Order: sequence, then structure tokens, then C-alpha cells
Amino acid sequence: MNAETIKNALKQVKYPGFSRDIVSFGLVRSATFADGTAQVSLALTTSDPNIPSQLKNEVERCLHALPGVKTAVVDVSVSAAKSPTKPGSSNLGGGTTPAGIGRSVAIASGKGGVGKTTFAVNLACALAQVLAKKGREGRVGLMDADIYGPSVPLMMGMSGQPEIDGDSLIPMERHGVKVISMGFLVDDDTPVIWRGPMIMKTIQQFVQNVKWGELDVLLVDLPPGTGDAQLSLVQTLPLDGAVLVTTPQTAATNVARKGGLMFHKLNVPLLGVAENMSWLENGDGQRLHVFGEGGGAKAAEALGTVLLGQVPLIPAIRAGGDSGQPVTISDPAGKAAGVFREMAGALLTRLKLS
Repeated sequence: MNAETIKNALKQVKYPGFSRDIVSFGLVRSATFADGTAQVSLALTTSDPNIPSQLKNEVERCLHALPGVKTAVVDVSVSAAKSPTKPGSSNLGGGTTPAGIGRSVAIASGKGGVGKTTFAVNLACALAQVLAKKGREGRVGLMDADIYGPSVPLMMGMSGQPEIDGDSLIPMERHGVKVISMGFLVDDDTPVIWRGPMIMKTIQQFVQNVKWGELDVLLVDLPPGTGDAQLSLVQTLPLDGAVLVTTPQTAATNVARKGGLMFHKLNVPLLGVAENMSWLENGDGQRLHVFGEGGGAKAAEALGTVLLGQVPLIPAIRAGGDSGQPVTISDPAGKAAGVFREMAGALLTRLKLS
């Protein structure tokens, strides 16, 4: 029996509410065994008073199940989670915000197929337009953290590879937005088949080894769900908040609510819910609620946040993504672009950057 054996056993202890174990989260500070006594030290950062005792009991149960262990001693060190103000923090600890980045915001969804990346691209372009009018050009960044299915380059009309300066990547820029994506680093015919640790390393590099320069806002387009990419991000970059994207129907809003609860557990404030594909207008202006009605507002209310806005189901939005000309760029005076700029303004207000 040694420290490595104990740590391997503790991999079956999951952090409450997640499928990931306390060892991979880095919460086990030390493990020793001597004379039948297994001693483990945990270091947590949480504002939930139930989590330390719950983890202590689970670790004790795990240790007592090991052969040769007569006594289990579990020390739990708890630091109170900081309030969600700049710089941000998560319940699981995390890195520091790179110099020059003013605010960092995750664009997330519980469910795939709700148009999250299309939303993120248009929101980034709208933010760039709003800030440019204030004389702050080139101060929006977009990190494509959807490692398995990076589609930001296509939607932004970008190709090629970023330049390298020493050990750092220089983000590519288009439409006033600085962009980094896995799509720049692999060719279109190469699938990314990686396990969790490789995902975590890539996200760390996108945060720490990219020369973003001076940014007012860095948007992070996350993959759907509540997996390794989401958890790796909050461990690496203190987020100032998250925006949840959903469509109106119950199947989407129920999953979006779970995504919102994940951010609550990580002490990341929810800046709002964005409802996508809210309605389709026919020729006489009548609204057809193809995917139902009111789901975004209900999700926002359930999560204690606001509805940032509703994006109509407009073919030009889809076409803009396919052509690499987001609708906020191709039709800046149109209805869709106006909706995205309104949400950009609301987001800046929520971030205290207006």
C-alpha cells in the first residue's frame, strides 16, 4: 500500500454533481499509509457547506474498502469561494486571467443543435461593432473551445494557420474579432480523437499561450454539454460569466437549465439566456412559433437570470454562417443584426463595460 495506490482508489470518488473524480480535479493534496492508517488531505474551494462533509465521508468509505487499511484519516481544508466579481473564480479553483483581457464570457448550451456557435459568432461581431463606435476597435476575442467540432473558422470566413511568436500563437483576425480555433490547427479531413487530458491541455494553451493583446471581451464558444471542456475552462480561466443559448422547446430548455446549474456549482454568474430560433415570420409578418414559445424566458426565470434577447428564425442567419459572412456583417442594417447588437449592448451593461 502506497500513496499511488490510494490515489488510484480515490479516482472512484466523484465531485458532487459531476462525473469527474477528485483526483483529476487536483483536490487531493497528499496521501500516505503507515501502520494500517491511510491519511488523505483534500483542499477545496467552495461556498457550499455540504460538499466538504460529503466528500470526507466518501473518501473515508473508499479508504476503508482498501485491504490493510484499519484507520482512515481525512483532512479537509476549505477556502471560501470568492464572489463572482473581477477577477472571476470557480468552486474548483483555477488560473488567472491573462494580462490584457478585461472580461471573459462562456457561450454555452446544454444541448447541441440550438445554434450556439452561430450565436457566438454573430454576438462577437456585434460586440466589435458596438465597441468600434466607442473608439475601441479590435478589442473582442473569440476562442473556439469546441475541440471536436470547430466551426468558427467556417462561419467567420477564415482559413490558414495562425502565426507563432516564440511559444505563443497570434490569433487571426476578421470582422474586428480576434479568433483562435482548433480548426486552424488541423485540416478538414482530420478528426480530433482525444481523451479528456488532451482537451484540457489544448484549452490551457488557448488561454495561456495565445497573444490576445488588449481585449475588452473574450467570448469562449464551448461545446454542448457539461464535460471536460467546460470543467477545464473554469479551472484555467476565471470567467466573468456565462450566456446560455437555447431554443424555445422544452427538450432544449430542460437541458439548458442543467447547463446553467453547472455554472452555479462552479460559482460562475449567469449573465443571461439567449433564445435562438424564436419564431419564423411569414410574408404578412405573422409569427410562427415553430419550436414553441416562451421557453427561453422560463429557463431564465428558473435560473435566476435575465432573458438577453430572442433571435428570429431567419434564413439569412444560416446563410451567413455557411458563407463566412455573419449576418451582422452582411446585413448590418437588417432585423437580425439589430437583435444581436441589442444583446451585445445588454451584455456590455451586465459586464459593466457600457
